Amino acid sequence: MTARHHRHHEQHRLERAGWLRAAVLGANDGIVSTSSLILGVASAQGSEASVILAGVAGVVAGAMSMAAGEYVSVHSQQDLERAAIDEEREELRQDRQGEHQELMAIYMRRGLDRELAGQVATQLMEHDALAAHARDELGITRTLKARPLQAAAASAASFAAGGLVPLVVAWLAQASHPIPWVGGAALACLAVLGAVAAKAGNAPLVPSVARVVFWSAAAMAVTSGVGLLFGGQA
Repeated sequence: MTARHHRHHEQHRLERAGWLRAAVLGANDGIVSTSSLILGVASAQGSEASVILAGVAGVVAGAMSMAAGEYVSVHSQQDLERAAIDEEREELRQDRQGEHQELMAIYMRRGLDRELAGQVATQLMEHDALAAHARDELGITRTLKARPLQAAAASAASFAAGGLVPLVVAWLAQASHPIPWVGGAALACLAVLGAVAAKAGNAPLVPSVARVVFWSAAAMAVTSGVGLLFGGQA
């Protein structure tokens, strides 16, 4: 494989890793939140119907909350990016030579000598001055550009996918007590997700999985404890 193809492969791998980590985190939230809600209601001696209803409500509410929060957050980022680009466009109109010097200084800080930095800045600004400044001065690229609707849909889908796991397990376990089944299935899926996230981020496998499982189990245990407390008082 040539060096060029190798760099191209690494670039796409990094892009996929970013989306994969985001999807894993969303699914992780869906599993933990929905499992905790189901276990809390079940521990409070809720009926089979109320346990399933709580799970459904948790998946829907969580997915919508994730979508709304992500949309607002990323849209705010998009507004900031647009404002920065508009400001950069105006600066290019008023002082193109000064912007050339600014871009040249950026390349010199990255290791180019003065002559080569000037040549690179000149050629890039002749090609697309605004794109060059957006990328190298503001750090806005096609890959990192904010996309509110895409982020909202991805967050909602990943949360819902994760939340469906404990919900389906609770529905299948209606005839028996759902707590051990839901808890066990949730922790098993979380361990797999932790391993996927560790692989995507090139992190140590065992500590990553242990961390995810431990804190998720703690969250579900606390919610179950709250259910037991209030269920006993009812």
